[in-house]
Amino acid sequence: MDFMFILGVLIVIATGYFIIKRYEVRLVLIASGALMTWIAAIGNGNFEIAAFTAPVGAFAGAMTGGLVPIILTVMGFAFVLKLTECDAHLVNLIAKPLAKVTVILVPGTVVLTYLVNTALVSAAGVAAAVGAVMIPTLIAAGVKPAMAATAVMAGTFGSTLSPGNMHNATLAGIADVSPVEIVNAIMPLSVPAMIIGAVTLTVIAFVRKENKGHVPEGDAGAAPGEFKVNIAKAMVPLVPLALLVLSNTIEMRAFTVPEAMFIGVILACAVSMTNPQEVSKQFFAGMGMAYAEIIGIIIAATVFAAGMTAIGMTGALLDLMANAHAIVGIAALYGPMLLGALTGSGDAATITFNELVTPHALDFGMTYIPLGNLANIGGALGRTMSPVAGAAIVLAAMAKVSPIEIAKRNAPGMIIASIVLVIFFA
Repeated sequence: MDFMFILGVLIVIATGYFIIKRYEVRLVLIASGALMTWIAAIGNGNFEIAAFTAPVGAFAGAMTGGLVPIILTVMGFAFVLKLTECDAHLVNLIAKPLAKVTVILVPGTVVLTYLVNTALVSAAGVAAAVGAVMIPTLIAAGVKPAMAATAVMAGTFGSTLSPGNMHNATLAGIADVSPVEIVNAIMPLSVPAMIIGAVTLTVIAFVRKENKGHVPEGDAGAAPGEFKVNIAKAMVPLVPLALLVLSNTIEMRAFTVPEAMFIGVILACAVSMTNPQEVSKQFFAGMGMAYAEIIGIIIAATVFAAGMTAIGMTGALLDLMANAHAIVGIAALYGPMLLGALTGSGDAATITFNELVTPHALDFGMTYIPLGNLANIGGALGRTMSPVAGAAIVLAAMAKVSPIEIAKRNAPGMIIASIVLVIFFA
């Protein structure tokens, strides 16, 4: 076996170890990618400066990709929704009728979170918005705190149906289609996974007798105070999503994601009568966060992927998959899922898989979109069952339980969903 390939394998294993140990993901990916690139250059006797600055080129090339405007404007819009409280009005609009039917509170909360997450793409953000309303409501209705938090967490992969989801945007670029087409394609994977998760969690709540009978201590179960819903504000988060979907399905010019988000920002400012200066500040704050936290991972994963290609690992893995078509779909789903469960973020694994493998889908007898969507849903399911995911930590704090309690209740549903997806789609 080639010595450089062995070194590459060791570096990739070390990369996974450091990510699992919660080292800074972007630093780990960039350092590993650069190291593999430099080892390859030395091994090939290439001592030109360009060979050693190649990681910088990969870094710079990923900074201005076509999906950057999509992700930046989506997160800018999310920050504006938080400022104007449009997100809170949407959550309360849906939550109020749900709270009146206690028998469906647990599965209903999963569905509620999932639906809201299609409009508010941040898992931690939607967990905070929905959790603030639904956790006290469920606890007041007798649901145990850990189950209340888990019900919210189980729906935090609804962003797989958002055109602004970074993985949908990435895959759209690979397949040269619109993000809405990616959403339409992943819907048959994502919706059944959500239903399986909701049903499984309902069964667990019934078996463990956590769906009723809990008596809150002190004011821990006090339901939220009366919230007067403003319908106009509640509709604002849904407008960009509606524009994107409708303009792609009827005979008219399709809106781009940034266009739809800017319309949403203007509407949020207008209906809330918020100072435009504050809206501007929050929009750009959201864009800054998106570049640092989301685009940063994409850039780092690009450097890592370039390193794997330089050292020969990409070619070897593609050759392996080309001769074992049956494992490609399974690897696409469970690779990101495992890393997502261990690290609390499926982003790095999903992006890396879609950078390295998905562009070669035709060589494996598959097409770009089905393969990339398996990686997307796998990373989402893994993060949803992770005790170290940001959303899980937020919800655990709200319910005053351990994140482990959330993870162990969510894991069965996510695992069953993954098995069903492998059977029907891999």
